[in-house]
Amino acid sequence: MPQPNQPRPGIKSVEIAASILEALAGTPSAAPLKSLAAAARMSPAKVHRYLVSLTRSGLVEQDPVTGHYGIGRLSLALGLKALGRVDVVRLASDAMPALRDRIDETVALTVWGDGGPTIVRFEESHHPVTLNVRVGSVLPILTTALGKVYAAFSRSPRIGEAVKNERRRSAGVGGTMSKTALDSTLDEVRARGLARIAGDQLPGVSALAAPIFDHLGDVAGVIGALGRQESFDIDWEGPIAIAIRETASEVSSRMGFAG
Repeated sequence: MPQPNQPRPGIKSVEIAASILEALAGTPSAAPLKSLAAAARMSPAKVHRYLVSLTRSGLVEQDPVTGHYGIGRLSLALGLKALGRVDVVRLASDAMPALRDRIDETVALTVWGDGGPTIVRFEESHHPVTLNVRVGSVLPILTTALGKVYAAFSRSPRIGEAVKNERRRSAGVGGTMSKTALDSTLDEVRARGLARIAGDQLPGVSALAAPIFDHLGDVAGVIGALGRQESFDIDWEGPIAIAIRETASEVSSRMGFAG
């Protein structure tokens, strides 16, 4: 019987087959045997034997013309089933306590709801900031860091229309920015991979936020941090910005986003 700290015995051939599938998944298209063997760091003869069985099982398919190997129907079915079970709230919530502890600032998660960017999770720091928002609150798009990320990265027509509506409403009270200024702001958000504010929506509160992408490259959610303006570091390359980018990237990867 294996000891608690010892690895459990397994089936070596299954692990080898998984390594070959991982190498195949890392190729942009169907690949020849030599390329797969090099990626898997195995001999072509060995990889070929495994590919024969993987093809028979439907995990791999071989192009009858080129002889190249690609993802099989069973692999596709498993991948789609796994993606269907991915939950951005669950995955991001798992990562939020570590992010909060790393930067010692309050961390928030939003998803796009019927009314706009909707807060679904908070993780408060040891020095929480006073906010008039809570779980379930719908945020403005263009005056919050969490909202700006949707405007910059989302490809959804519904979100694009929401941005136009918010600009029209703001124009009615004399508060809208020009189209040129908005485009410049969103271009910077895309270039930085982050949005930031410094007291724009909530006086005395600064924030940074980054997108979480799903397997299709769409914005599945936005994660951000906020704190007191006088002490919150909003530098684009500061420790808070780096931590948020890394966390968002990690969750995106778990969502199936290939980068």
